[in-house]
Amino acid sequence: MSGPVQLEPVPRALLAGDPLEVAPRLLNALLVHGERVARIVEVEAYRGDQDPASHAFRGLTRRNATMFGPPGRLYVYFSYGMHWCANVVCRPEGVAGAVLLRAGAPVAGEAAMWAARPAARRPADLLSGPAKLCQGLGLTGDHDGADLVVGDRGVRLCTDGMPPPARPGVGPRVGISVATEWPWRWWVPGDPNVSGARPRPVDGRAGELVS
Repeated sequence: MSGPVQLEPVPRALLAGDPLEVAPRLLNALLVHGERVARIVEVEAYRGDQDPASHAFRGLTRRNATMFGPPGRLYVYFSYGMHWCANVVCRPEGVAGAVLLRAGAPVAGEAAMWAARPAARRPADLLSGPAKLCQGLGLTGDHDGADLVVGDRGVRLCTDGMPPPARPGVGPRVGISVATEWPWRWWVPGDPNVSGARPRPVDGRAGELVS
């Protein structure tokens, strides 16, 4: 980070709502864990029992309990028995909904990120995927349920004043096998840290696919 930057917590009200509304608002926010800081550049929305690709589609379990609110919590789950992935919970308590943090741009603490990501070969590989993001920032199941607004367990969601892009990239979610056509993925256009998947784009108007 070049020079001192004032970080402010993202207001909880900004994190509360329909995942489809909250997800694009998270772009360019900062995910902070200790000395490591990443700017969020790619997200996906998951709508609980309204979404067959959501972990909460079939109801409450021990694994997905954090996803049922309250908003502003971090939902961390183990994927394919290999990797941790992190989500921002955004629905009221008792209603499931969350935003998957798919990719980040390194802002501070890069030395620690490189140490945690020995397989990375270039800066754009450090945090360019949900598992890479958690690995690079040192997030694990121990952080499941952490309150991102108050900095619980050393994890915070902050802003340095950079707003979300006025016209984010929009397209179908990736890495899932159902509801693959829904355009519930957003990213910062042109950012090199966005994950490698490039599905057909959408024009951002009610999910209309551009042919």
